[in-house]
Amino acid sequence: MPTALSAAAPTSVSARSLAPDLARGFMLLAIALAHAPVFVSDPAHGPAALNTAAQFVKSLFTDNQARAMFVFLFGYGLGQLAQRQHARGSDWISLRKLLRRRSLWLTVIGFAHAAFMPMDIIGVYGLTLLALTPLVRARDSTLWWTSALTLLPATLLISWQGMVAREAAAAGTPFMLADTMADTFGAHLVAGVGSWPIETPIATVVVVPGMLLGIWAARRRILDEPERHLPLLRRVTVIFLGVSVLGRLPAALLATGAWTTTSHPLAWTVTTAHTLTGYAGGIGMAAAVGLVAARIGRDHGRLTVALVALGQRSMTFYLFQSVVWVALFYPFTLGLSDDMGSAATFAIAVGVWIVSILLAEWMRRAGHRGPAEVLLRRLSYREGRSNSRNRAGVTS
Repeated sequence: MPTALSAAAPTSVSARSLAPDLARGFMLLAIALAHAPVFVSDPAHGPAALNTAAQFVKSLFTDNQARAMFVFLFGYGLGQLAQRQHARGSDWISLRKLLRRRSLWLTVIGFAHAAFMPMDIIGVYGLTLLALTPLVRARDSTLWWTSALTLLPATLLISWQGMVAREAAAAGTPFMLADTMADTFGAHLVAGVGSWPIETPIATVVVVPGMLLGIWAARRRILDEPERHLPLLRRVTVIFLGVSVLGRLPAALLATGAWTTTSHPLAWTVTTAHTLTGYAGGIGMAAAVGLVAARIGRDHGRLTVALVALGQRSMTFYLFQSVVWVALFYPFTLGLSDDMGSAATFAIAVGVWIVSILLAEWMRRAGHRGPAEVLLRRLSYREGRSNSRNRAGVTS
């Protein structure tokens, strides 16, 4: 019979599936490559050829694609959580309460993070889950239809943001994050808090399509048991990544100046294709990691173990990246935003990712979970543990 939610111990490392954590570890590199270049005031500063190559790679492989992979894996994690609680005998009412507590605390953590770093996705996840908690147990057809119906507004929103940035650059007033950096830490916090209530709710629509597909995939354990889904993973990898490259190539050529157009409708079409196929690319990258995991099997080398350790602490090291960006680029810290271009920030992004791997592996060996993951779990399950103790007191 279904029971109230169990505040069970976290899933053991040995019981966790390889592919989802491996994908999260790789995802943090894509996020770092997408974020680091936006902190410089002049992306062309330094060696022209290297900067052009970095801008091309960023547009083709990371912009609006790293986020899509992140969102898909977030949804996959929700699906895993629901499946685990169902296996432990928890009923829907208890699971719904857990998901809502989790969404509220994600929103709170995201709000705190947004004050420190304007490019927050955690609060967006929290608000989206809070609004769409019932969809975690919705029928597959509902997940697919909702994902499809929200894909168009999500694509148009991101494309509009891209067009605003492109038109600003064409007018000689490029809008970069570096242009809006506050001179003091206090002013920086105030600016981040002020924009959060407007930007975060609007951004929730961007999360919905990939999140729901992630829930659907988790129900079928596509990444948990990739060896059972090899034909599907191969098709998704080849088709989705192929579509992504073809659909995003024109925008990448525009970003580097290798191709130009004065046609506004054509620019809109290129930008929209870049965004839309980014969703396909993010899911395709997750599928590719699933294929890698199936090939690795149970023979995990040192690099695999370290990458998995990073993926198991992805929220912690996502926040860690924000600390590094503030420490390196803001005027009240080292203020390096005027001293490097896109290529240099790529090197920094890779370096931050490597340091993250080393730190995560050290934490694994020392037996430490990610502090952000520990905090979220304790906050999410706190009420459940209190209710369990109260029931025990009544019946004793």
